[in-house]
Amino acid sequence: MGAGPLRLVVMRHAKAGKLPGGPDFERPLTARGHRDAAAAGHWLAGRGLQPDAVLCSPARRTLQTWQAVAAELGREVSVPNLDDTLYTADAAAIREIIAATAPDVTTLLCVGHNPAMARLAADATGQPLEFPTAAIAVAALPGPWASVADGPGDLAAYWTPKLAAR
Repeated sequence: MGAGPLRLVVMRHAKAGKLPGGPDFERPLTARGHRDAAAAGHWLAGRGLQPDAVLCSPARRTLQTWQAVAAELGREVSVPNLDDTLYTADAAAIREIIAATAPDVTTLLCVGHNPAMARLAADATGQPLEFPTAAIAVAALPGPWASVADGPGDLAAYWTPKLAAR
């Protein structure tokens, strides 16, 4: 593991459209969602926040979000761990998944759904954050990953599409 704190990058999926009569799981990103996810990837790359590992809900909109982010990172990144429980998990269950992260991972990206991502971001940073679609909170954690539930780290960075538009 590298020097310094662990970085947990919590991201809510980008803006998804409706799928009348279809399952929520299959809702795709809108054109705005694709743009916002690409902008999020560009923002992460610009701050050197390329993940060593990725946890991603297998829902269509989260996978599309990850794919748009990954395309902007500027280097090869790991294939995401598609964890079925991320689709419906609450923040406590997600912290348990994060706790099992390999010790050589220093930056972990978790792409999922609200309200769990907003709660996870607040728990990880100790701060309540507005968490619209495509929002990102980066928590600097004292580590190790197994202690992620022991208390908040520090808010190292925060991004939303609205902040980027300013």
